[in-house]
Amino acid sequence: MQVSVGAMNQRPKTREKSKERGFSTNSVHGHEYYDSETGLFKVPIYMTSIWEQFDRKTGEQRKTERNVDLKYSREENMTVYALEKTIRKLEEAEDSLAFNSGMAAISTIYFSTLSSGDRILITKESYGLTQQLAKDLEKYGIETVLAGPETQELVREINTKVKLAVVETITNPLLKVVDVEEVARRCSETGTKLVVDNTFATPVLLRPIRHGAWLSMNSLTKYIAGHNDVIGGSIASDSKTILQLWEWRKKLGNIMNPFEAFLVLRGLPTLRARFLQQSKTAQELARFLHDHSKIEEVFYPGLEDSPYHSIADRIFYEKAYGGVLSFKIKGGKEDTLSFMRNVKIIKSTPSLGGVESLATYPIQSAARGMTEEVREELGITENLIRLSVGLEDVDDLIADIDNALG
Repeated sequence: MQVSVGAMNQRPKTREKSKERGFSTNSVHGHEYYDSETGLFKVPIYMTSIWEQFDRKTGEQRKTERNVDLKYSREENMTVYALEKTIRKLEEAEDSLAFNSGMAAISTIYFSTLSSGDRILITKESYGLTQQLAKDLEKYGIETVLAGPETQELVREINTKVKLAVVETITNPLLKVVDVEEVARRCSETGTKLVVDNTFATPVLLRPIRHGAWLSMNSLTKYIAGHNDVIGGSIASDSKTILQLWEWRKKLGNIMNPFEAFLVLRGLPTLRARFLQQSKTAQELARFLHDHSKIEEVFYPGLEDSPYHSIADRIFYEKAYGGVLSFKIKGGKEDTLSFMRNVKIIKSTPSLGGVESLATYPIQSAARGMTEEVREELGITENLIRLSVGLEDVDDLIADIDNALG
């Protein structure tokens, strides 16, 4: 029997079931928290390790709406659950889970899905630790294949032997756009489970499950939390899959902490507004760098001469292309490191998606785990910079970049 869980399910009896709401409305109100006794509609931080196991009125085991026991916060916490309710609506999924990092999310996917003899396909141009962890599983008899990152290359490599395919909507760090629909069609033909890392695009631009993905994954650290002050990851999928992953999260102990969940919930209401503004600024910076005498090449799908511009226009919901761009500086490693040292407003550090603009040196960060051979094949060179655009004024960012290049 499912019983209500405290204030989490306390809502006025006169309140009707809400109709389907828009993305921004769900970003603000998707948690559905309301305490009818106090009028509180902001999700509190349930900083507790335990819950009273049995309801004193009914004598029944307390359960969440997911129909799992509520007794220990390593398994379920109501602040975390409020975040998961919001994410599942933004992802247009049946359910979702929140983890204490993006790597915790991908680890749980690997452990819950793969067995000895299975093959996993990963985009060549993807986060280095995602690749490294998969390769580490080879000692358990799991084969890893690197392919792509071009859509047609991925499709060619996906066959009935591939158990799991992991792709990024927008690749890191060269910003290639993968046609998720086409990859999903091929996975459907071969029985392959498709995992889409949607961190760079966010649900603002694409909701992979709508287009046939088995599972959508995000680093909550980035745009969704949006303030460079929290670490987290999320998975969205169908209810049956989420329950299976929930069991593994319980065993691995990598649920998101309630305070971090609260911080992500704080950032979510402004997700769409932040993301679209950052995309607009990134577009202007990409055009500025495209014409700059000291820039060798710019990578951004919003540029009309980008080979991924047409794919982005076809599959993205908004006329936006994300808040990250990459560029190569004319010269070598020293010129590039000089730029990193001389930016003032822009901070030279990894990560992306926050309100501050961040410049990253890929060969020493996201691509560090790649082999030199793969980096060379992809074009990840010593003069490549990845820039995550924040919410600063575009003229100030242009001046900062121009001065650092000078």
